[in-house]
Parts: sequence; C-alpha cells; structure tokens
Amino acid sequence: MSYFDNAATSYPKPKAVYHKIMEAMVEYGANPGRSGHKRALRLNREIYNTRLEISKLFNIKDPMNLVFTFNCTESLNIGIKGVLKSGDHVITTSMEHNSVLRPIAFLQKMGIKSTIVQGDTEGRINPKDIENSIRKDTKLIVTTHISNLTGTIMNIEAIGEIARKHGLLYLVDGAQSAGVYDLDMDRMNMDMLAFPGHKGLLGPQGTGGLYIREGLDVASTFQGGTGSTSHSLEQPDMLPDKFESGTANGPGIVGLGAGVKYIIDTGIENIRKKEEDLTKFFIEEVRKIDGVKLYGPLEKGYQAPVISLNIKDADSSEISYILDEEYDIAVRPGLHCAPLAHKTIGTFDQGVVRFSFGYENTFEEIEYALKAIKDIAGEL
Repeated sequence: MSYFDNAATSYPKPKAVYHKIMEAMVEYGANPGRSGHKRALRLNREIYNTRLEISKLFNIKDPMNLVFTFNCTESLNIGIKGVLKSGDHVITTSMEHNSVLRPIAFLQKMGIKSTIVQGDTEGRINPKDIENSIRKDTKLIVTTHISNLTGTIMNIEAIGEIARKHGLLYLVDGAQSAGVYDLDMDRMNMDMLAFPGHKGLLGPQGTGGLYIREGLDVASTFQGGTGSTSHSLEQPDMLPDKFESGTANGPGIVGLGAGVKYIIDTGIENIRKKEEDLTKFFIEEVRKIDGVKLYGPLEKGYQAPVISLNIKDADSSEISYILDEEYDIAVRPGLHCAPLAHKTIGTFDQGVVRFSFGYENTFEEIEYALKAIKDIAGEL
C-alpha cells in the first residue's frame, strides 16, 4: 500500500516505537504512580523520560507543565474549557478543526461569546483580522498552526505577539505541525499548546499532550485518582497531576517517547525537508494533469505536506474509493471534520481528496500516485 493519510495518523511508525511499547507491556506494564514496586516505578520513570524528550523538542523549561492526554481533542477541550467563563469572548478562525469549533459552540450555551475570523480561499488567516476582532471581554485566541484541510501554515508567531500585546491567552492546535515544524513556546508566545502523539510525533494512537505556561490557572475539567495527595478529597492543584486523573496509557506514552527520540536523532529539519520536497514534487507534477484542481497556498514556506485536490466534478469519496480499491493508495476524502474550512475554500458540497505525506514516503510512491490520478482524470 502507498499510505498518504499521515494527517489522520502517521504510518508506519519507527520500529523503535513498536519495540518500546512491547517492552513496556511485557517487562514493566504495571500502574505508574499508583504502586511502589519496581515495575510501577520503572514505568513512571519511562513516562517522565517522555516528558523530557518532548520538552526538548518544544523548548519547554519545566517538563511538569506538560500534561499527557489521550489525544489532541482532549487537550483542546481542557485548554478551552479550563480558561473560559461566562461572559468571556474567544477568537478563533474558519480554518479550525471541529475539535476547536465544537467545544466553543458548546460553551456558547453557557454564556461564552465568540468571533470566527474568516480565512481566504487559500486558507490563509491575516493576523490583523484577529487583532481587529479583539474586544474588551476577549480572553482567549485559539488557532491551528497548520490547516488539516489545505495544509496552510499559519503565522502563529505573529498571532502570539498580538495576544501578548493585548494581554490575552493564546492556545495553539499543533495537530498537523508537532514533530515536523518548529514549535518554540517562548519565541512563539504560546500560553498553551495542544498536540496529538500519533501523527507527526510518530507515537501510537491514544496519546497526546497539553503544555500549560508556568503560572497559568486552568480549571480541571474532570477529577479522580492521581496517586498523589490521596488523603484529600480535593483534586491536586499541581501539574501535571491536576489533569492526569486515572490510569495513564503508560505503554503508549513510552512508545511516544521513542517516536520523539527518533525525531530528535533524525533531526526535525531533515524530516521537514524531505516532506517538503515530496510535497513540492507532487504539486508541480499534479498541476500538469488536466481536470485536477488543487487547494491551498501551494508555495514553499506556506504549504505543509497536506494537499487537497478534486478531479473534475467527481465526488471526493468516489475518487478515494477508486484509489484504494484499484491502486491500493490510502487517502482521506470528505469534509475532514472541518466544515467551516471547506465553506471557506468552496468545497463544502464536493469535499476534497486529501493526500498527506510522511517521512517514510518515497518519490516512487508519489510517481505512482500521480499516474493513478492521471488515469482516473482521463477516464472521467
């Protein structure tokens, strides 16, 4: 199979990830932070090592400000619901995933107000439009770093500067950028960063995280056992325990650590360069095929390895089915849990066929995909 669905989940993972998960399951798969025996302590240490590896990647000074979650959606829910209260105003954009839009829509029933800044037809967001949307009651700005539909790279550093200038909180959705593009907590003025473990960080599904800036008060959205301050009925206020109730996905987090170590050892700049080279080649060649329409900025520096297209007026799900059944090519069609983004670029009715490349993809696979697209376009 030629796998071009890395924006949904990366595949395959580095072998070290599989080995580390199995090692954890077989050799020390106890309950971390709940018991004092050596297997529980070993898993606890391995989880902490993953915090350290991720902290290196994101320039996080205190690894204890990094909270492990089960996915990026959970992280975004914690960040959004943990800081907004009735009467607050939040700014987001039309290029967001439903993991941002739905929590905000839910909070509107509780007195939260919102502004959705409109992107252009290439999925770009003008930071000035965000600044012009600020009101006296604005508390939070939430934006994606990279659109999961168009692959548009947003200028989060400029947005972070605007947030700091106006004394606002800034939460970044790093679902499509973590592990491939630089994320520096200080330089980019982020107060919170939500990320999945199973995409660019090359870990397994069921892992994710939320970085919370030192001193930021975020309310806990659920409570339970943490293995700490067990004498008290009150949820611990210290990080990360405040948000890590219940048994963690220990083997998954250990596997995530192996994925992050692979990125650091390989060099994130090397991973990014290869994926950008694959993207550039794909865009250049697919533009030569009659009947194919591409979406997004399609320019280096603005375009991540997430490329959406349509072939004539064909339904995107039909094209995806043909690619899968006849060519063994895996892509994702439809609306990609981003309905406003599709309305922004004009593809809400047709959807798009999304190709998303990873470090394991090859130029030979890209050439094969191009031939398949050309064949299909010629038959429609």
